[in-house]
Amino acid sequence: MTNWPAHASRVGPWTSTSRRGTRDDRTFSQVTVSIPPRIADADAPVIAERDLARARYEAADLERVADGVLSPLAGFLIRMESVASSRIEHVEASPVAFARAIGGLKENTSAMSMVAAGAAITTLINASSKVITLEEILAAHRALMEDDPDLSERPYAGRVRDVQNWIGGSQHSPRGALYVPPPPEEIPALLDDLLVFANRDDLEPVTQAAIAHAQFESIHPFTDGNGRIGRALIGAILRRRGVTPHTVLPVASALAANTSHYFSLLTAYRTGDIEPIVTDLALCVETAAREARGTARGFAGYVDAWREQAAPRAGSATERILPVLLTLPVFTVEQLVDKLGDVPERSVYRGVQALEQARIVEAVTERKRDRAYAAMDVLDEFDDLDTRIRDRITRLRTA
Repeated sequence: MTNWPAHASRVGPWTSTSRRGTRDDRTFSQVTVSIPPRIADADAPVIAERDLARARYEAADLERVADGVLSPLAGFLIRMESVASSRIEHVEASPVAFARAIGGLKENTSAMSMVAAGAAITTLINASSKVITLEEILAAHRALMEDDPDLSERPYAGRVRDVQNWIGGSQHSPRGALYVPPPPEEIPALLDDLLVFANRDDLEPVTQAAIAHAQFESIHPFTDGNGRIGRALIGAILRRRGVTPHTVLPVASALAANTSHYFSLLTAYRTGDIEPIVTDLALCVETAAREARGTARGFAGYVDAWREQAAPRAGSATERILPVLLTLPVFTVEQLVDKLGDVPERSVYRGVQALEQARIVEAVTERKRDRAYAAMDVLDEFDDLDTRIRDRITRLRTA
């Protein structure tokens, strides 16, 4: 076990405010809460230096390989991360449903939640180049939760909790809970402490991201959305420390490959053992970067392949649409018109029809008005990349 301060605990009174649940829930009177340590100035031991160096190298190599398609690749990987991070929370939707939600169309609640997760990740990572602040974390949480289908959660969007929460056990009281985070009065000081740690520059970056993520999940500062914001914090720290200056690594795909294993890493952290989560995140970073390189190479070749497939006239609307599909893989004709700027709507519409006939794009809605289309090569890559990451990380963990 690596030396790191373990969580303390405190027993306090519990008064049920609900008439629901069993008699045991209603008469439950004492709760043991976990109190995470203060880590702002803690010395993080160097663990598995070779693994950490390999992870940083693979992340840098992804950006080298992706040169020329970094902007569209970053947008794709953020969407990829939002899908995988949502899956850990048991939020799933079909690729087509997700595509429609990306296109701004009303879809099922899971698909809309995935899009909100992407907005939250983007909000936090784009704001984190210099200093990660509480305001940025709250803004990310607001983006995630302000349209949540659970109406009771919407008032808490962008707000630190003022109630006690817990993980597992009964829905009506902390009876039998797997983990009870600190009480709400402890949250502000713990978040201030965490942010000092997250903004340090004297720590190995992957180690710093792993510890900060585990600490955030242990504080559990929100009534809902902690996992998705906490995983976005990993990307924010890697961006701020220059590990991924232009991309976002879909580490959640690797973590989601075995959620029981992931939760066991957090449990180990709370006992004072940080090595498991640090070494596992290093493996996740390495795996996500290596597999994303294949996606980057695919992106670099898509436009030429589509041009050969559609054979558009040089300078036509059809040809001008092709490179836009990388940054706008799900779109309506109106969105394409805005993106292209100087191409008449009628020409754009004919170009989309030509690409549909060439089987490069496909309608993902049945209605004729505001019909949404998707570039299927890009859409299919969501599942392909996720499968590659999950398969590779599973092999490496069991090797």
